[in-house]
Amino acid sequence: MGGCSSVSYYAQAAHGQFSLLAQARPLDDWIGDPAAKPALKAKLETVREIRRFAVAELGLPDNGSYKTYAQLDRPYVLWNVVAAPELSLKAHQWCFPVAGCVDYRGYYSQQAAQQYGEQLQRQGYDVQVVGVPAYSTLGWFNDPVISTFINYPDGELARLIFHELAHQTVYARDDTPFNEGFAVAVEEIGVRRWLSARHDDAMIEAYRRFDARKQDFLALLDTYRDKLEANYDSDAGDADKRARKQEIFDQMRADYARLKAERWNGYAGYDRWFAMPLSNAHLALVGAYHDLVPAFKELFARSDGFPDFYARVRQLAQMDKAARHAALGDPLPDAGPKGRGKDRKAERAPL
Repeated sequence: MGGCSSVSYYAQAAHGQFSLLAQARPLDDWIGDPAAKPALKAKLETVREIRRFAVAELGLPDNGSYKTYAQLDRPYVLWNVVAAPELSLKAHQWCFPVAGCVDYRGYYSQQAAQQYGEQLQRQGYDVQVVGVPAYSTLGWFNDPVISTFINYPDGELARLIFHELAHQTVYARDDTPFNEGFAVAVEEIGVRRWLSARHDDAMIEAYRRFDARKQDFLALLDTYRDKLEANYDSDAGDADKRARKQEIFDQMRADYARLKAERWNGYAGYDRWFAMPLSNAHLALVGAYHDLVPAFKELFARSDGFPDFYARVRQLAQMDKAARHAALGDPLPDAGPKGRGKDRKAERAPL
């Protein structure tokens, strides 16, 4: 990227972050505001409960995050641009001063994100521009509760807050799969404990149905990641690979329609994901969020509670990237995305 382009990008990022913080007001102000809607006040009280549980039961940071609320006039707080080569599922990376290298690039303007995505498409990349309801500043700022996710069902609200607070607990530079796998493991363990503590059978059952559909969806994506990788790794020519790629995406759409009809009774919660033309960019980050979750859950099972678990994960974060993945049973491939964690048989180092 050129220098002017870089300056422009960081300027929009700084402006967006500080604008968000400027709009945030303490939860007490909103709850005590006669003009605030009762439904919003009830949700903010639930956030308080979730926040207390996160600190007391999950050992997550007791700081100023999620103690303020910002009402935005847009459906997402920002939009991420994800890119992958035309015949590969390896996500393109961008590197930043604080977060290190990550597999996405965020914009506070949907138009700016789409314009940048179009630039990448002209360079031959598959691109997805996706709205993001929340993100973590890794403890550099007090992250607010935002209107973009406040109306989530309570279980989903708890899951999101646990996930983002986990990022403030441990973060390894330049390792998206490690960071996201850890945060997803914390959210999944945490939300089950939070639901159990509430003794609300209806809420527990609703979350069970949600999670079952999510696992079905991830299994569908995983099946088609394997098919795409087999296609890209084959000896076929590029033209044949492109044709086969389109066939695979068409098959995935058909299987999704069957999944909705036969297992979900028409549940359409993932329709937005399928609404746009599918590409490698749609699948490039699936593994980054989920491939290492079983390894982190196994590590938690061998830990003496959350503080010990976090200490073990911090120890991993301090290792060389290849060493930490090997310790989790997920040795890094020499090149490309082949050999994901679920397929690898490497022996784990003792932690």
